[in-house]
Amino acid sequence: MKHNRFFHIFFVGLIVCGSCTFAFSKNLLHEASYYFKLDGKKVNCVLCPRRCVIEKGKRGFCGVRENQDGVLYSLVYGKPCSLHIDPIEKKPLFHFFPGSRAFSLATVGCNLKCKFCQNWQISQAAVEDVDAINLSPEELVNKVHETGVPVIAYTYTEPTVFYEYMLDVAKLAKKAGIKNVMHSAGYINEEPLRALCPYLDAANIDLKGFNNKFYTTLTLGNVDDVKRTLKILKAEGVWLEITNLILPGLNDSPDEIRKMCMWIKENCGFETPLHFSRFWPLYKLEHLSPTPVETLEMAKKIAQDVGLKYVYIGNVSKEGFENTICPKCGKIVIERAGYVIIAMHVVEGKCTFCGEAIEGVWQQKQLSIKNEQ
Repeated sequence: MKHNRFFHIFFVGLIVCGSCTFAFSKNLLHEASYYFKLDGKKVNCVLCPRRCVIEKGKRGFCGVRENQDGVLYSLVYGKPCSLHIDPIEKKPLFHFFPGSRAFSLATVGCNLKCKFCQNWQISQAAVEDVDAINLSPEELVNKVHETGVPVIAYTYTEPTVFYEYMLDVAKLAKKAGIKNVMHSAGYINEEPLRALCPYLDAANIDLKGFNNKFYTTLTLGNVDDVKRTLKILKAEGVWLEITNLILPGLNDSPDEIRKMCMWIKENCGFETPLHFSRFWPLYKLEHLSPTPVETLEMAKKIAQDVGLKYVYIGNVSKEGFENTICPKCGKIVIERAGYVIIAMHVVEGKCTFCGEAIEGVWQQKQLSIKNEQ
């Protein structure tokens, strides 16, 4: 049975996404980057910290990079399984082109095994079990350009596993004046990450916990590799925001949250927006309870006490949790209701009430607005 309920685009010979219409391209088979050939037609993939040694005819941990007769191929290059136009706030990015739309895409696959994954139907599925289309980077960028959407977002699953596709799209998008952003778990090696950074305008990275016991038990990853990614993105000038999903009893220790916030302040800067997100029971953790709102409020207070300037609470429908507050005068400079901006009081990167700089990446013609609806 194919998991096609997460295939966000309707197709009957053509693909329609909002105002976009896609024609099929030919099947794309693309050699992977960042691997070494070994004896016996084995290969060593070095795209991510797993550094999988893959035998002939086998696939790496991610399930989408296959050794075919001693050559490593990406099985998802030019094969998106999800395309959708979203508010940029859904990424979540609150300080990058607020109020704009992002053309979002994903392919099958992930290089982590998070027990709390919200998109497990596509991230943890086999390539053969999810519907996808053939869409070259040129076709995708041309259609995005036609829509007038200013941003392409690599999201939903883990962009690292469709790295070659993301990089080729990003290069073309940059030439076309389209911004590139990604939402990632940050589990990628330094060399490919630095090669991507010149084409990447912003990133939201999931810092899922702050100790390796949590990472190895619940994600099969390593927190030190994610911390390295965060420092590289900051050093390379990519606008950075961080999401921390709080799971009851697993990563909600006040001491650990404080250590994480201190690390973010010292290594990424106190201006880095931090999004605490509420957990809802799903996938392999259906037995847990949702995160208490009080826990999220506690985490936010810790982050603010540590000195982080912009702290948000997500996945909770409570007024004020996602507003941007001026750190100087304390007034609301961006008022949000879900993914909708109700009021904007940031012009040329400054609070219109007191003139304080509000860190972020703002559209050149961003106006101060008040939505009376």
